[in-house]
Amino acid sequence: MNPSVEVSHLTIRFGEFTAVDDISFSVDPGEIFGFLGANGAGKTTTIRTLLGLLAPSSGTVKVAGLDLSRGANAVKGKVGYMSQRFTLYNDLTVSENLAFAAGLRKMTWEALERRTRELFEFIGFTRPASTPVQDLPGGIKQELALAAALLHEPEIVFLDEPTAGVAPAVRLRFWALIKKLAGSGKTVFVTTHYMDEAEQCGRIALMRAGRIIALETPQELKARAFPEPLVELERADEALLGRLRADPAALGLRPHGMRWHLALRDERAWQELEESLPPGSARRIAPSLEDVFVRLVEGRER
Repeated sequence: MNPSVEVSHLTIRFGEFTAVDDISFSVDPGEIFGFLGANGAGKTTTIRTLLGLLAPSSGTVKVAGLDLSRGANAVKGKVGYMSQRFTLYNDLTVSENLAFAAGLRKMTWEALERRTRELFEFIGFTRPASTPVQDLPGGIKQELALAAALLHEPEIVFLDEPTAGVAPAVRLRFWALIKKLAGSGKTVFVTTHYMDEAEQCGRIALMRAGRIIALETPQELKARAFPEPLVELERADEALLGRLRADPAALGLRPHGMRWHLALRDERAWQELEESLPPGSARRIAPSLEDVFVRLVEGRER
């Protein structure tokens, strides 16, 4: 089975600034592929190139089997895109928004009516199609924006921070739709700043300063980023924090809500720390993707 997306040595420059620096990766059909990195890492620039909106400075890009160097227009019927900003028009009704999107794709009225029925069922939309978009809650607007991106039945859907700024319950419902979408065979390429969402991706590419610094499953990323023990401190006064910062066995100490996360050099260092602290004040934990992100992305930048 051929990859849905193939990127080989992609570089994108704007004058003397290199936004994307020699990256290579592939995405399989039906995969939920996470694209993570801090703001300015090059994620959106890469996505714009995959959509055919930007020409590579060098390297090759294939999307849905089409080589973008031979013309980007053909790929537009194969991809759907939903940006981090709400992409429907508030002063139009639901049906008017979908009709406008269908017109851009040159869809027939018959195809629009069929897809509208299918997509309303897919997202569970039960309100009248004559409802003005401005009268809908934010979560339902996001789901309708996803429906608009799926209107022309694309093979690959690019979601650029689709749940930014919405409530946790809405994010859960939206990700249930993403999993349903991937289950139907669609390829989902998603960026997010929420690490609990990234946990649900099949594989994750971590970008920093235009380069991919890691590309693995969530579990593989955790194992590679933290081969040593990771400890959560329930309570830590300034004396303890000062001692740990000066300890060569302490490889990283950072706040985590009301607690502290501490990476240690080896098992012996963990045993010595545990014996030196009151019972229950420290515990061994598995790393989260947030820990991985801080160590591999933010840690390197600092």
